[in-house]
Amino acid sequence: MGALAACLLAPLRGGDGVLYAIPAFGLCAVDGVLLGDALNAPARSSVRAASLTPRRVRDYVPPRMTVLLLVLAVALLALLAIAGAVATPDDLGRAGRQLALTCGGVTEGRDPWPGFYYGVPILAALAVATIACGWSLRRIATRIGDERSRRDRSLAIVAAWGIVVSTSLLGTASTAAGALSDMTCDGTAGTVANAILLPLAVVSLVTAPWMLFTVCSPRAAWWHRTNRGARR
Repeated sequence: MGALAACLLAPLRGGDGVLYAIPAFGLCAVDGVLLGDALNAPARSSVRAASLTPRRVRDYVPPRMTVLLLVLAVALLALLAIAGAVATPDDLGRAGRQLALTCGGVTEGRDPWPGFYYGVPILAALAVATIACGWSLRRIATRIGDERSRRDRSLAIVAAWGIVVSTSLLGTASTAAGALSDMTCDGTAGTVANAILLPLAVVSLVTAPWMLFTVCSPRAAWWHRTNRGARR
């Protein structure tokens, strides 16, 4: 579903499609994971036992992955804020869609630029994904089920949120770097910005498929255990 939504949005003119397709793909990935978790009821044993230790969300989320994704999310928010602050309207008067710089009496503008024109939908997608994944993690931590299942499902939820973060950062950083690379008035500031944007884009490019594989891995592990049990 996410791939289909991305394919439908990507061909939009003026660069709109790519930056809209990225959060759409991420949201569809989150929706798929949440739907799968809702439809697959946790295993119930014949004998139930209650633990006196309260279960917390942070006990089930993967710590290193979570820290990495939080760093990328902060970088995304900072990038969108800075890009929005320096953005200018384009030729059609659409605010926050272009970057215009003046040097030597000549003004040059480049678009698409990840200003608020694109930043608001990206932030909205991130907010929706964060709320949905946070609610799902809370639900997984407090409902019945075995510890392994809780950890697998929490891992998939965090990875689904990571898809939204990493793909959004990849699109935002690469778009900003591309616009700055085409300009001659950016000077030292543009060089420094590209030195930050390009590594962020590379990290996001590696993180996105890692998150996608992680979302699929619990199901692969389940098939592995099932087939091993059948051979016995």
